[in-house]
Amino acid sequence: MRGLSGKRVVVTGGGSGIGRAVCERFGAEGAEVAVFDMNEEGAQETVQHILDAGGKAKAFKVDITDRAQVDKAVAEFEAGGPVDILVNNAGWDVVKPFLDSDAEHWKKLIDINLYGPLNMHHAVLPGMVENGKGRVVNIASAHGLTASPYKSAYVTAKHGVVGMTKVAALETAEDPITCNAICPGYVLTPLVEAQIPDTMKKYDMDRETVVREVLLERQPSKQFATVEQIGGTVVFLCSDHAEQITGTTISVDGGWTAL
Repeated sequence: MRGLSGKRVVVTGGGSGIGRAVCERFGAEGAEVAVFDMNEEGAQETVQHILDAGGKAKAFKVDITDRAQVDKAVAEFEAGGPVDILVNNAGWDVVKPFLDSDAEHWKKLIDINLYGPLNMHHAVLPGMVENGKGRVVNIASAHGLTASPYKSAYVTAKHGVVGMTKVAALETAEDPITCNAICPGYVLTPLVEAQIPDTMKKYDMDRETVVREVLLERQPSKQFATVEQIGGTVVFLCSDHAEQITGTTISVDGGWTAL
């Protein structure tokens, strides 16, 4: 129904969390999935889940901040056919006060969260333009639309992802390729879980209080979004129903950015 059967999909950060849910959803829709991740074991686990469910997938150990690694992995997957869909999901964050954030901290976050997706765009988009079709979905963040304390580099990078998405959409609209960003609020993933201890320390709070009064304080639903909800939104943006949706952001944040 969604026109995804047989499509060839690349998902970065597919070894866990949102990325794994996205990969598994595409596998269930009949797509062939390339699981890109620095964590080869995690990528292989995702692939095994898809294979066990009767789908098609292959794992690639890739550091998306390394353009040579990206080009090599994309070329290997493209040897089996063109890439129809790119999902830039890989990301990383650590909370740190702005005045304590040095150049090394900024470089690491910008490299992973902005230059990584840029490398993927540059590696995959030319083939989509040549084939005259394609879908790109960037997993940005509510922090690509707003800001929070102690997240200066992350907020900067995710705003950059949203801006890059819009420009790429404008420049490829007639090809026709769609480029959109999903801006999740807090999703209980390994990345978010890893931030809780530091946040507890920053605010001198216990875990339950940090979750409700800090992480979900600006999320009116007071609930984490789920990885399955993000996966479903990605699949919709890549479906036949979304052919005229491009250059936009979709918030999955329990009302956070409505405030």
